[in-house]
Amino acid sequence: MTVSAEQIEATILVMTEERGAGKTVCPSEAARALVGGNPEAWSRLMPQVRQVAVRLMKEGRVVIRRKGRPVDPDDFKGIYRLSVPE
Repeated sequence: MTVSAEQIEATILVMTEERGAGKTVCPSEAARALVGGNPEAWSRLMPQVRQVAVRLMKEGRVVIRRKGRPVDPDDFKGIYRLSVPE
């Protein structure tokens, strides 16, 4: 299944907005919402989800958080979560 950047963006924005201020979304939740629960399918989508999340953070539309704190979108590693901007 092919998923566009626009579909990923829309999913991230809807999920973070629905979750609300002070709450976060795991990027894998967005991937699973797009392609289902098959781990092989959603894990292949994760690099694209990360690219879209980075772009959205640079645009000020989401915040990428690691250990509860905003990160530098050009330099972060490991597990991260997404939230609406404060």
